[in-house]
Parts: sequence; C-alpha cells; structure tokens
Amino acid sequence: MTRATLPIILTGDRPTGPLHLGHFVGSLRNRVAYQHDYRQFIMLADAQALTDNMEDTGKVHRNVLEVALDYLAVGIDPAISTILIQSQIPELAELTFYYLNLVTVARLERNPTVKEEIRLRGFERDIPAGFLTYPASQAADITAFKATLVPVGDDQVPMIEQTNEIVRKFNRLAQREILVEAKALVPALGRLPGIDGKAKMSKSLGNTINLGASADEIRAAVKQVYTDPLHLRVDDPGHLEGNVAFIYLDAFDPDQEGLAGLKERYVRGGVGDSLVKKRLEGVLQEMLAPVRARREAFAQDPGAVMQMLKDGTFKARDVAARTADEVRAALGLRYF
Repeated sequence: MTRATLPIILTGDRPTGPLHLGHFVGSLRNRVAYQHDYRQFIMLADAQALTDNMEDTGKVHRNVLEVALDYLAVGIDPAISTILIQSQIPELAELTFYYLNLVTVARLERNPTVKEEIRLRGFERDIPAGFLTYPASQAADITAFKATLVPVGDDQVPMIEQTNEIVRKFNRLAQREILVEAKALVPALGRLPGIDGKAKMSKSLGNTINLGASADEIRAAVKQVYTDPLHLRVDDPGHLEGNVAFIYLDAFDPDQEGLAGLKERYVRGGVGDSLVKKRLEGVLQEMLAPVRARREAFAQDPGAVMQMLKDGTFKARDVAARTADEVRAALGLRYF
C-alpha cells in the first residue's frame, strides 16, 4: 500500500507541560512504531488545553515547543508522521460547532471520562462550557482526518465511543457514509501511576519523571518512588501489588528474565528496596540519556522545530478542509 491508502492514526497531547514516562509507556513508544506502518497525524491540542488553562494561556503557548521537542527526541520522524497544531486548523472548530448539534448536554455529562475529569478538577457545577463539550471537539479532531485508529488509555475509550455515536448520527442524516468510525487502541500495560503511588502520573500532581529529566532529577525522583510500606527490613517478605518501583521495571526493564528473579527474591524476603531502586535508576538513566541528548540537540534550533510544526499543520489543514467541505455539502451549507 502507498502511504495515501494506509490506515490512519490520530493521536496527540495537550501542551500543558513537558511529556513524562506516563506518556512514553502509554502512547509515545507506540507512535514511533506506528509511523512506519500507518499514516499518522499527531496533534498538539493547544485549543483544547485552554478549556482549563484560560488563566495561564502563556503556559500552553510555551509548551507547544516543549512537547514538539519531546516528540522529536523519542524518535517521531516529521518526514513520515504529520505533527500539527490544533488551533491553527479552523476547520476543527467548525466541525465541533456542527457536531454539538448532534449531542445533548445530558449525554455529555454522562460521559465517564468527562465526569471523572470534572471531579478531579473540582469544577462541580461550575464547568467551563468548552471543557464539557470536549467529546464533540475530539470527534472533530478524529473525523477531520478520517482516522480509523486512535491510541488512548482505557479511561479515554468512552470518548471514542461518543465520537462513533456522532459519526453514525451524522451519516444517517447525510444518508451516506461521509465520516468514518474509529477504533480505540489501548496499550496492554495501561497507565503508569505517579512516583507517589497515589494516582496516575500527572503534571498537575507533581508526581512525574519527565522525558527530558537530567541525571540528577532522575536520581532524586527514583529515591521518592513508592514501594511497599510493609517492607521495613531487608529480610521481610515484600509485596509487588501497588509497588511503583516494580511497575516501572515491568514497563521499562529490558531484562525481564532477570527482573523475574528479583521479584521472586523480593517476595520471599532478602532484597531491600534500595537494591530495587538502584536497578530502576539504572534502567531509567540508560533509557532517557539518549532521549535527553536528542532533545538538547533539537532545542539548539527552535526555529527549525517551529517550521516543522508549520509544515505539518499546513499539510494537515488540507486534509481537514476536504472533510469540512464534505460536511458542509451534506448539511446544505455550500452556497458558492
């Protein structure tokens, strides 16, 4: 198949801070692999990030470059993956406006992902309208590029389901297949907990290890990694469940056979947490050192990075514009 006929993947991140290990295990590693076998669009969802960052729009603006550097550092190749900036494609906002007529407020409020995000942010009933309508915005992002696959965490699956509801309703109204349904690609490992073990790894909770972290930052973070609070002495039997150090090793340690032996000894008793953390630090230092070096190299020429984003965005807008034109025609909004 030519790249034009390959299945299409859409993925992306809200540029509210540098990317971290949670992003890496959840999607970034897969994006690097996918780009060789799929036609991939990677979106910097800056417009969506404003729905709960309107008091600090500068943070979103600054982090567009930071996240782009992280993409390049992990191996995303802009020659084969299209990296785009959401706010610079007005057709996405236009499609969102149309799709809002295909959903009710009650349905938006029932979306489990939206409900959980509202709870985490403490909005209660004081919800920014843009935040509440995120499912329609995400549907626009996905359908604009006629993506058939969307890599997401399991908590985001309801968003894909609601996108497909909108697709089916629109196609029924249009009486022909214009929009395309998408399938969620959920990583087998799922989301990483934060280093504190209390929640998912999140910039807002301050429990992350960033992809561009220095050697000293990695060392300091690993010292704080949650293990087994009942494992007070080296000879005490240890527990693996909820043990963040072992969860990270499961995700990143290339020597899984050696890790299995370490687990057996830890559970039996005789292995201290310091030894486990020493192994974890070694794994993360080795994995992140080349990522950090590539990131620093790309950061030497921010103008080139922004030109890459501009080129990708222009390319993506051509695709989105064609879809928006089809949608307008189906709605009887083509006059000239």
